Amino acid sequence: MPRLGIIGGSGVYGVFEPKETVKVHTPYGRPSAPVEIGEIEGVDVAFIPRHGKTHEFPPHEVPYKANIWALKELGVERIIGITAVGSLREEYRPGDIVITDQFIDFTKKRDYTFYNGPRVAHFSMADPFCPEMREIFYNAAKELEIPVHESGTYVCIEGPRFSTRAESMMFRQFAHIIG
Repeated sequence: MPRLGIIGGSGVYGVFEPKETVKVHTPYGRPSAPVEIGEIEGVDVAFIPRHGKTHEFPPHEVPYKANIWALKELGVERIIGITAVGSLREEYRPGDIVITDQFIDFTKKRDYTFYNGPRVAHFSMADPFCPEMREIFYNAAKELEIPVHESGTYVCIEGPRFSTRAESMMFRQFAHIIG
């Protein structure tokens, strides 16, 4: 089974030809779509289209926890999230790749934890993204001569609406990209 998972949008659909499609049942309902299992450059991969196969889930209705649970259930150990974003800075241009190192969660209605245990527990999010994977992506983009930013802060807002001009001006003070 695949150890690498990809959650992406419609721009990722043509990356590989799925060999198998697996329906995974989770305690959080169905994932956005059945998980597609395939191979990219000799690596077994599990793929879930974030917004569903026919783009039926708006951002505020994506079953995020079901998607993560489904990949974990299939043995995935690392997940790559690929998404289109808006730039808050002029130096971050359309088509550039941003290897995010931080995020700010400005969502309001999403259930954001799997932990509902009987005891109080705290988890560090000081460095939320895997440094090994970030380095691999950065080096690959440089080698392919793709415009890439080695770091950036992503601010996540509650879609499907975009930010107001005032919100974008505020977010620009502490983030580079927005989605």
